[in-house]
Amino acid sequence: MLFSVFLLLFLPCASLGVVFLLYICLPWCADSSNNPEFQSPVKPRRGTGLSTDDLKRIPKVTGKDLVLGTDCAVCLDDIESDQLARMIPGCNHGFHLMCADSWLSKHPVCPLCRAKIGPELLNPPESNPC
Repeated sequence: MLFSVFLLLFLPCASLGVVFLLYICLPWCADSSNNPEFQSPVKPRRGTGLSTDDLKRIPKVTGKDLVLGTDCAVCLDDIESDQLARMIPGCNHGFHLMCADSWLSKHPVCPLCRAKIGPELLNPPESNPC
């Protein structure tokens, strides 16, 4: 008898408590995601990709010339042997020409390994024939 009275009082109170907490917590959590105080202080930089001139200095190859595989990590499609591709200097990862240009114009890093593509890779030192 005492147990049934306990259940009759406890369950509705507990249910109302859960509903109340959800009513209070959910809007607060949703609001805090828009609050700059709770967001990451690191903001993506715009306009830090490679220029058109820099893109022209990255070697163009065909799919059959790729060293480290023929999967494009940008579009997730295979690079056919007759398709043009770009091979990233330094890491030698290859991507479809349009995929690489699109990515690199926004991000100066390899889409696969995130290796930085700096001026030293775009302008390799001339080899000394002596």
